[in-house]
Amino acid sequence: MSVENYRKEVGMMNLEKLIEVRETISSVSFPVSDEELLSRYEKIYTGAINDVLREFTLLDQALPIRIKALREYRTVAGFAFTVKSSTSTRVSGEMEFRTKMLDEMHPNAFVIYDTSGDEESTSWGGVMTATAKGKGVKAACIDGGIRDTHQILEADFPVFYKYRSSNGSLGRCLITDYQVPIQIGKCFIKPGDVVMGDVDGVLVVPRGIAYDVLVRAEEIKENEKKIFGWVNEGQTAQEISDKGGYF
Repeated sequence: MSVENYRKEVGMMNLEKLIEVRETISSVSFPVSDEELLSRYEKIYTGAINDVLREFTLLDQALPIRIKALREYRTVAGFAFTVKSSTSTRVSGEMEFRTKMLDEMHPNAFVIYDTSGDEESTSWGGVMTATAKGKGVKAACIDGGIRDTHQILEADFPVFYKYRSSNGSLGRCLITDYQVPIQIGKCFIKPGDVVMGDVDGVLVVPRGIAYDVLVRAEEIKENEKKIFGWVNEGQTAQEISDKGGYF
């Protein structure tokens, strides 16, 4: 049987649905401004949003626990600006590509940096922090290394990271892509998704459901005010549970 006839008989592999799920980047707009959406997210904590995502059957939206906050931040929220890198000894062209990436960072971005498991170098430092902050970027999450930590702290710019090292990335790790879908741990992140971080870690909300998730989380926040009130009144756990409270 010829190759052509074999393909006709067994059928070519159908990847359209997988490509749609993995690679399509949502451009959905919200019924409120971007600034209002993010401001409202920043009034909520990651745990509450995570509980809502569970209601949406999304259980893998938190980034891995290896990623930690540099400080005990209150909630910061922005739109995912994704970066992908991998270990490489190549140096030529990297700085030009990095410069292009930095020029395209935008206000309200939350940089999410996938280093492909690199543990030999750092991908974020003092100058990157100053540049990002100057462009109105909200925060950065690096699944890899940072350095110039004192400069980052002095800049008062939220950073979430895996480890610290003095090793720079040039000659060790190469930026390969940016503003493309990436995966960190079990979580898929696409440009424009809502990303929020606080002292409990980093959480990703798919853009297509970001407003619905926010509204539901605001409902939960109001419910929790009632529950805390019942607790402060000295009501028993059973009494609170009977009224629909939870712990």
